[in-house]
Amino acid sequence: MLNCVLAVDDDLDILMAFKDVLELEGHRVLLARGGREALELLGQGERPDVILLDLMMPDGNGWEFRDRQLADASLASIPVVVISGQGVSAREVIALGVDDYLKKPVDVERLLGAVSRFASAREEDVPHA
Repeated sequence: MLNCVLAVDDDLDILMAFKDVLELEGHRVLLARGGREALELLGQGERPDVILLDLMMPDGNGWEFRDRQLADASLASIPVVVISGQGVSAREVIALGVDDYLKKPVDVERLLGAVSRFASAREEDVPHA
């Protein structure tokens, strides 16, 4: 089964790098340039196995996205990995209740490890016929 990853970041170069790396590993990748766009994708019925979420974005930041995600019962259980640069404390990340945190610049092996951990955990939840 193909795993789906939603990458949310306002930096197009970072999004394209995530897309290239993750697609090479066999993942389907959805891209959103901000929290608002990510919520629109999810509102259209997309259900990724994991969301990679930047926090500092002008068009719907990560905190706003997370509040809206948690308020929607159909979205609240999707795992979130925060990927952020300077200016975000570990305490702020913990307060978001996310599943993992990676600091920019992101180590590719750590990124792939986080994605595969949540994607494989999601597969175990699916009953097999």
